[in-house]
Amino acid sequence: MKKFSVLFFIIAILLNSFSITGVHAYSYGDPNEEKIADVYKEMVVKLDENPPNFTSAKKLFETVKEEIDMHMGPEPAKLIIGNLDAKDKEAAISNMEKLLVLNIARRLESIESNFKEYDTTKRLLAKGFATYEALSPKVEAENPENDKKIREDFDQSLEALGNPGLFGVGKKEANLDAFKENKDEILNSLKTEFKLKSLEVGHFSESAAEQAAAKKDWTDPSNIRNWIPLVLIVAVLIAVIIFVIRRRRK
Repeated sequence: MKKFSVLFFIIAILLNSFSITGVHAYSYGDPNEEKIADVYKEMVVKLDENPPNFTSAKKLFETVKEEIDMHMGPEPAKLIIGNLDAKDKEAAISNMEKLLVLNIARRLESIESNFKEYDTTKRLLAKGFATYEALSPKVEAENPENDKKIREDFDQSLEALGNPGLFGVGKKEANLDAFKENKDEILNSLKTEFKLKSLEVGHFSESAAEQAAAKKDWTDPSNIRNWIPLVLIVAVLIAVIIFVIRRRRK
């Protein structure tokens, strides 16, 4: 009887310990591997070399192309490979960043669809957060308050997942409405930060094309506005030449 009491006491302490852990200690767990985010970071290193190493960057990208095609269709990968072939460093990095935002959106939407599966949702959130970690340096450099807010939203999303506890001990109910609110805040912030027209994969190329058009509009020969400065310069030169000639004749 005495041995049974000691055993019961030990079990009670262990359950209490798990209860404390379940209620207070939130962690993202092991995100295992978020390959696309890891490849993005390696690509940036290669593209920041002098001169940019487009060959190595393309080889790195090709290691995740199949996964990207499977989840997002062929257009994003086709566009980024085109950027690398054209040796357009800024476009390649920008479109990789957009791709990571879409990957975060995909993870968070999957959580909402599988909200009752705690192990699945926690792993998906871990992968989403690991992806944001790759983008965070840029967000923090340009808008540190936004970076802080996004991180807080991820933390609150994790709490909203609840906790099943151990044999029901330390259980915390999940809150789908709270998760949706934080999910929307994260995605709206990222959408604005990385200038995405939409977080639907089908709009990826459209957003990238709009950005490229805005960037190159001033060099478009079909746009009559781009000829105005040249016409003015030529007119001034002609006026100066006529003035000089007339003065010499006098």
